[in-house]
Amino acid sequence: MTSDTKSKRGLHDIDPMPLSSVAADIAGSLGDAFKNLSGLQIPVESWTQLQSDYLKQATALWNDSIAASVQDAPKLKDRRFAAEAWSANPASNFIAQLYMLNAQTLQRMAEQVKGDDKTRARIKFAVQQMVDASAPSNYLALNPEAQKLALQSQGESIAKGMQMLLADLQRGHVSQTDETAFEVGHNVATTPGDVVFENDFFQLLEYRPLTDQVFERPFLMVPPCINKFYILDLQPENSLIRYAVEQGHRTFVISWRNPDESCASWNWDDYIANGPIKAIEVVREICGVDTINALGFCVGGTILATALAVLAARGEAPVESVTLLTTLIDFSSNGILDVFIDEPSVQLREMSIGPDSAKGPGLLKGQELATTFSFLRPNDLVWNYVVANYLKGEAPPAFDLLYWNGDSTNLPGPMFCWYLRHTYLQNELKLPGRLKVCGESLDLGQVKAPLYIYGSREDHIVPWEAAYRSTQVFPGKKRFVLGASGHIAGVINPPSKNKRSYWTGKTAALPEDAEQWLASAVERPGSWWTDWSHWLSSHAGGNVPAPRSPGNRQHKVIEAAPGRYVQQKA
Repeated sequence: MTSDTKSKRGLHDIDPMPLSSVAADIAGSLGDAFKNLSGLQIPVESWTQLQSDYLKQATALWNDSIAASVQDAPKLKDRRFAAEAWSANPASNFIAQLYMLNAQTLQRMAEQVKGDDKTRARIKFAVQQMVDASAPSNYLALNPEAQKLALQSQGESIAKGMQMLLADLQRGHVSQTDETAFEVGHNVATTPGDVVFENDFFQLLEYRPLTDQVFERPFLMVPPCINKFYILDLQPENSLIRYAVEQGHRTFVISWRNPDESCASWNWDDYIANGPIKAIEVVREICGVDTINALGFCVGGTILATALAVLAARGEAPVESVTLLTTLIDFSSNGILDVFIDEPSVQLREMSIGPDSAKGPGLLKGQELATTFSFLRPNDLVWNYVVANYLKGEAPPAFDLLYWNGDSTNLPGPMFCWYLRHTYLQNELKLPGRLKVCGESLDLGQVKAPLYIYGSREDHIVPWEAAYRSTQVFPGKKRFVLGASGHIAGVINPPSKNKRSYWTGKTAALPEDAEQWLASAVERPGSWWTDWSHWLSSHAGGNVPAPRSPGNRQHKVIEAAPGRYVQQKA
């Protein structure tokens, strides 16, 4: 053996050889484990192809790893293995490549499983969770980057990681940001305003005008009750609330109470009657107007639409226009969230925290909901922080969006169970006369106000096609706009940043098929906010002098915004 040959040795000082038997064993083990899951089957021809492909790729990987020198080790494109330590260590490089091959094979297996759409979606989701959790980067014994840092810091990184782990165990969640860096009302949620009304369910915030003249019709925002409202007011430069005020709208926002045990019996009817219906009434009283403009974001849009249907059944039409941002109305197919919903899962919730629970109604804890949403994107929102925080001892940076994401809210069991059953499971909200809320038979077809409907193209919580389906439910004049990016980043996209783009239809036509609409849509640079602002202004009436003080004689200032309710922790 020459010295030149020795220099090319990688994993072991042995001659290159095909690893047929080992690769075949791995392929067989993976397949046997997968096929044993609930008796699921993969077509024979697909299974044969998967085994053949895996055997070839695993053998090639083994031979290449043995023959290659350290300098020949490939740079891995996956950001989990992009650090130099992964390519500098032949064993680690091989482990990472083998992991990616196994992950790819498992995902291909999941694609080939026979079964109905929901079963296949659940299998793919479960496999993805297993694949992401088993990445070698997640474990100190297999992560050369973390090991190198531990040696360089003489163990200090490990000590810091353990301290952060213990702190997170006390908090009950993985820290995604420096939670001490933010204070609601101090450096997030800072747009000036006042609380002008409150009941047990919400505080109504009125924001102070930033223009001499305001539109005569006020503007009410209904945020989701599963999150805090200040996602719409993180910083002055990306605040949709501040933007609306700057455009001359007299702006009001619902700040939902964070329910505690005393609220455990609240149901959907309670939220509708004591939430948006009451808020609309108060805003009209304060401003002395017959109609207002209203916006609902995510679940807030579903709640707002329900409230407007209740009012329509009573012969009332108090809104001049409606904006629905990433909102589900037709729950026919809802992307990854569908994997969690079926009759047994809903019944389990009803028996544990619903109105008929043997122990009485309970709360869906905010942290449980937050954890569920994090595991929809586990590499970005879970394992990334496990590695950085605990294996490397790196404190997460201050990030206002992730601070908001971790500021979770509880939900009353009866309200949550009604929502699950009648929307996600049975998709009844869109069906005229199927549901009764607040004593009224619901028919969204009676909500005839003009609508601005927005979806985000990469939204994994409310897929844009699902948001688009709302165009087929309401009879009034509608405008659909599609924004780039995801559920939050697509919505919070101020014009001043000059980022991303959005799509509008060439004509006012809204065909039943979302893809057909997109095929003829026009992409425009920048933020959809400007398009929406122009649309909203056309429904806001004339200009009047800005009010000198918030509220009125009947509804006086209670405290400064953002108020007490948003400060309540889950």
